Amino acid sequence: HILTRQLCLSDSTCNATYRTLENCALAKTRLLPLDHNSRVRCLNAELDLGNSSLLHCKCHRRMKRQEHCLRIFWTVHSSMTDGYFSLETSPYENPNLFWSLASRSLCSFGFIGSQLEGDATNPCLKATHVCNLSKKCFRLRTDYASICTKGAGSEDVCDRRKCHRGLRNFFEKVPEDFTKRILFCPCQDEFCGERRRKTIVPDCSFQYNTKPNCLWLLDSCLEDHICKSRLADFQQNCQPADMSPDGCSLHNHGACLQAYMGMIGTPMTPNYVSNSSVDVSLWCTCESSGNQKEKCDQILGMFGSNKCLGKHQSHQKNCSAQGNVNSAPYAQHYRNIYNLIISSEILQTCPLQNRVGKVTEGPKSLQVQFKLFLQSALPHK
Repeated sequence: HILTRQLCLSDSTCNATYRTLENCALAKTRLLPLDHNSRVRCLNAELDLGNSSLLHCKCHRRMKRQEHCLRIFWTVHSSMTDGYFSLETSPYENPNLFWSLASRSLCSFGFIGSQLEGDATNPCLKATHVCNLSKKCFRLRTDYASICTKGAGSEDVCDRRKCHRGLRNFFEKVPEDFTKRILFCPCQDEFCGERRRKTIVPDCSFQYNTKPNCLWLLDSCLEDHICKSRLADFQQNCQPADMSPDGCSLHNHGACLQAYMGMIGTPMTPNYVSNSSVDVSLWCTCESSGNQKEKCDQILGMFGSNKCLGKHQSHQKNCSAQGNVNSAPYAQHYRNIYNLIISSEILQTCPLQNRVGKVTEGPKSLQVQFKLFLQSALPHK
């Protein structure tokens, strides 16, 4: 997007069209009403870019200049911001399908590995210990915890904006092998559930003294390029489908959970509603919504009543109950996965814990550690 924008601005016609769209996007970001002529002018400007590569570019989820790229995306797609249900095209590149399918099978390794190490009583505590073995995971988790706990639960007011930024840094920069362990750890008791619920320091990042109206929460999100983008990504990848066996229109477990994690650290941050369930929701209410009550209920139910997200959470939870890798039905299955993953070099971005408790991140050492893990965990032929 950034390079394509530079090419567009170097052309006088494209430059003029882009500047028109900038004004359109600015008005909509500030929720300013546009008259009929202005709406027509904005739509025509977007149509003029129909043959431009600028209209078809997407942003990387972990790119350095992500916010700048997202601003460009919403500038050239300003007509998509008219309402909540029109945000169904994500500005992010589609997650790699192969990685999504592989991670669906690989999820068992993370939790089974924890059980092999002898501590399955509190998976959330174990996930924290694994995080602490990675310098990056430990540092960024400590950073946001320090920011978010300052002033939380006291008479002082925490800095929610800084807290959200710290959470986004953690979930964007730490490999998902760590973040998913921490956020979706499977709990069997309320002590574990409380630790899971408090992962994002909800007293600062999630809760207000009084619940705001969900419509206000949505307006706050649409004024922010990052939140608006994460919302669009969530809508696309966690779109419910009643007729689908898994409750989802795209059938992509990894992409939906990734999109859910992307919402954390935004004005529409979701969280677990109790210590005894995996139900999640926004911290808002639909009281006094007037004639927009139906729209408000849809926003509130985006997480709590989302069958697609619920199925994926159950899938992640069931990773810990897929069976013992030493049983015959699983042994050959995981050997096949191992061969597939090693041949595809997918482990280049997937850190694993080795036998002495250290985390290795280089592809060669990862392959060695993964092979050692399978050799020790699987029965010999």
